[in-house]
Amino acid sequence: MAAEQMAERPDGDGAPEDPAAPPPRPLDAIDQDILRMLQADGRASIRSVAERVHVSRANAYARINRLVEDGVIRGFGARVDHERAGHGTSAYITLKIVQNTWRTVRAELRQLPGASHIALVGGDFDVLLLVHTPDNRALRELVLTRLQAIPEVLSTRTLLVFETEDLEPQA
Repeated sequence: MAAEQMAERPDGDGAPEDPAAPPPRPLDAIDQDILRMLQADGRASIRSVAERVHVSRANAYARINRLVEDGVIRGFGARVDHERAGHGTSAYITLKIVQNTWRTVRAELRQLPGASHIALVGGDFDVLLLVHTPDNRALRELVLTRLQAIPEVLSTRTLLVFETEDLEPQA
């Protein structure tokens, strides 16, 4: 992959790193505790966060805002049980792509229904894609019709997921 592609932020959001941006601020033990708490319960109140890490509410609020502004916290959301939400078939799909086409391929993959994780990786393949579909027929359609129609995709390999376990952060 090209050096310009490697300069992208590791979170994979597609925005290249700003060379003029200050380096990320180091996180102290309180910041780490706050992150663990919010990963375990993104709906925790400022008051409960402050009490658990033994700081004032104003300090907890300022720290959380700084973590958001610095891009350490990228958002707050719900953890979804895909099967109960009607997407009971999950698969990891590996892709080999034409060299130097990561940005183009990533833009196409973002448009796929059910795509939930896209990663540029090193090794025997270039991209790892996690998808959730209603059933095997929809997965087949996604792979054979949508993915293989992307000109920069040289080959795919589909790994059907039988069972998953999300590792929840310990608060």
